[in-house]
Amino acid sequence: MINVLLVEDHELFRMGLAMVLSKAEDINLSSEVAKGLDGIKKARELSPDVILMDLGLPDIDGIETTQRIKEFNPDIKILILTSRNGENDVFEAFKAGADGYIMKGATPEQTITAIKSVYEGVGWIDPSIAKMVFSALQKPSASNISQPEVTKGSNNSYGLTERELDVLSLMVEGLTNPEIADKLIISRATAKAHVHSILQKLCVTTRTQASYTAMKEGLV
Repeated sequence: MINVLLVEDHELFRMGLAMVLSKAEDINLSSEVAKGLDGIKKARELSPDVILMDLGLPDIDGIETTQRIKEFNPDIKILILTSRNGENDVFEAFKAGADGYIMKGATPEQTITAIKSVYEGVGWIDPSIAKMVFSALQKPSASNISQPEVTKGSNNSYGLTERELDVLSLMVEGLTNPEIADKLIISRATAKAHVHSILQKLCVTTRTQASYTAMKEGLV
């Protein structure tokens, strides 16, 4: 059972989403709050598996709330659920430690899939903003979040092995550990160990952050 905390200030939307979650298989809505500070308090009390986080909260915004929660419990998965799709909002959310980003226009089925994906350690980016995200990461020096196009591994200052670079490439593609294992013909335990090592070497806590770093630094 995936225990979910909902942090959303719009009452009607929160009620509707709570109803969707209550009908979802393998998901339990542990609590729902309307403010960022209350979200932090509930995260400490309940240690939910996944937090659905709005960005436009009335006290502190969802980005700061995400960052504060990740500081005391990086194992909690945070899925941003918002109507804001600006480049700055998206990247600031991931920098703060978000594990996924989904728009409020998503279907209930997409929202449930996103929750389960981040719970399993697979980063989720809403299809409507995915193109923008990867284009921003790949275009040359248009902003401080982008890098010139480089060949795979040419900027490997993190000490990643060739096999870890292979695994990292598949992580960027969104493959799960079992899928990585099948693709590289290795055991699932070995795939999991490689992923753990990659996260440590890149000094990140989530697969989404690892993918962001990989593309920004030209590792894949």
